[in-house]
Amino acid sequence: MREFTTPAVAGPEATGGLADSLYDTAERTPDLVQLARRVGPPGPADPAEHRDGHRFGHRDEWRGVTAREFRDEVLALAKGLLTRGVRYGDRVALMSRTRYEWTLFDYALWSIGAITVPVYPTAAAEQVRWILAETQAVACLVEDEDAAMTVGAVCDALPDLTGIWQLDRDCVAAITEDGRDVPDSLVHRQRLGVTAGNVATVVYTSGTTGRPKGCLITHANLAAEADALLGGWREAFHDTGGGQPSTLLFLPLAHVYGRAVQVAAIRGGFRIGHVPEVSTDALLPAMESFRPTFLHVVPYVFEKIFQQARRAAEDAGRGELFEQARQVAVDWAAAREQKAFGRGPGPSPKLRLRHLAYERTVYQRLRAVLGGRVRSVMCGGSALRRELGLFFTGAGLHLYEGYGLTETSAAITANPIGRQKLGTVGHPLPGSSVALADDGEVWVRGGSVFGGYLNHPQCTAESLIDGWFGTGDLGRLDEDGYLTITGRKKDLIVTSSGKNLAPSALEERVAAHPLVSQCLVVGDDRPYVAALITLDPAALAHWLKTHGLEQLDPWAVLADEQLHTEVQRAVAAANTAVSRAESIRAFRLLPREFSQDQGLLTPSLKLRRAAIAEYYADDIAELYVP
Repeated sequence: MREFTTPAVAGPEATGGLADSLYDTAERTPDLVQLARRVGPPGPADPAEHRDGHRFGHRDEWRGVTAREFRDEVLALAKGLLTRGVRYGDRVALMSRTRYEWTLFDYALWSIGAITVPVYPTAAAEQVRWILAETQAVACLVEDEDAAMTVGAVCDALPDLTGIWQLDRDCVAAITEDGRDVPDSLVHRQRLGVTAGNVATVVYTSGTTGRPKGCLITHANLAAEADALLGGWREAFHDTGGGQPSTLLFLPLAHVYGRAVQVAAIRGGFRIGHVPEVSTDALLPAMESFRPTFLHVVPYVFEKIFQQARRAAEDAGRGELFEQARQVAVDWAAAREQKAFGRGPGPSPKLRLRHLAYERTVYQRLRAVLGGRVRSVMCGGSALRRELGLFFTGAGLHLYEGYGLTETSAAITANPIGRQKLGTVGHPLPGSSVALADDGEVWVRGGSVFGGYLNHPQCTAESLIDGWFGTGDLGRLDEDGYLTITGRKKDLIVTSSGKNLAPSALEERVAAHPLVSQCLVVGDDRPYVAALITLDPAALAHWLKTHGLEQLDPWAVLADEQLHTEVQRAVAAANTAVSRAESIRAFRLLPREFSQDQGLLTPSLKLRRAAIAEYYADDIAELYVP
């Protein structure tokens, strides 16, 4: 195997639990603002919040929570959890969107040696039953009545479950009140008994190819992940104005990526705000008021922001200007990248002047949408289109694309500072190694790699060999040691003529078209490759308006010749990157996007290929009718 290793960053080895850093920070710097709670703009009779908002220099919608205040809240909640019967080693499920209380419960449960089990709030009753039964959860935190009813519907099959706590019924206050008379020392005794090797959380895989499996992630795993990010990219997180680094956490905390960001921010002394939704309607106003200095995102967010900016420019009659600015940003970023690797002189004087001309009219306004202070963004979860990455880089953001899995406690590779190569996922994180097997499978090793699957010893033995974890992903390493992910081994399509194809690259190229939302390539045991394509509703509405076709109903739209011609352009452009035998020969437009509600997307928005193929079996069959 070809192997690439990044040396570990020097520092003390993690020995205790994740909660220790919270208590240590509160002791050293009690007035450090660690979190911020969104409270809404104050009225005239609310001067305290008004002053608090101005302390951070942004709109008065966020109230700071100091390290001392957060420590006290965590300690008080931990005492209440003990009175509710939660004991060292117990598993407690957290079923909520991303919000302040999730972080509070995480650290309170870790303070008493309990194990958290994240559950997506969108999970179906059967998924909830499976996870809570397998983990033998003793309690479940839910957000609202709907979630409580979902858990309640399967309670009969959960003999270990003794409590359902509901956030919108103020369960935090109730549990905290229960623990009022418990001595602090009881919590500290539990906390000091937690070692780095203890399991901190059981995080379930996305289940793209079958039933999700619970990954046993230790305190040491998450600490190694957080410390590698802090050690390798700390300077990227800082505010260019010298203020406290801050980030807006909107990734699902049920996903390991969101949890890793949370832990890194607490360990690093950064300020965190929470946003419960990833939609641009919820996210952009929060960014404007919170004004983070760095972000962790999934490509979906960048895609939506870019498409929204382009549509706004077209509606304002500035579509041509935006396209010119986009191309200049891409060319400028590509030239800078070539120079960083000693393969070019960098942007030409003419290109630099054009880039400067668009700085105020386009790029600065785009950064203002993110709050105006963001300069660094780490991106993972799925592949980011290189062209899109170059555009945002050219618009003034430093992008660090990375790669990881639930089993690696989030990122195991990322692009290094000053030598980003967009389209790749970079080098191993400090203290980690990457290798390629003979068949191209990516194998990884490092402190963030999990200890195994819950109740699946055979899967653990097959996946973990001599400290190496077989990811199931296919990849390649270039001459500079940068990793590129090319697909999943289980997703390989083999046509009836014996041609092998990794579909993800084709799908990403088709989805790069503004009209396209999702693309699923099919063709296993078929004579040629075909595709199911969904359209972005907002982009489609804009396209229909500009073509004078807004009067068409949804079904008539799918049959429109102009629309098919437009999508055919996207398919033809994608086909230029592959051989004739691998190209998409036919496609079908679908009337709605793949969704979690249909069971066709994972909670992290990955395609459930088998489920989609079954759901649209008739549509796929029609693609192969002679």
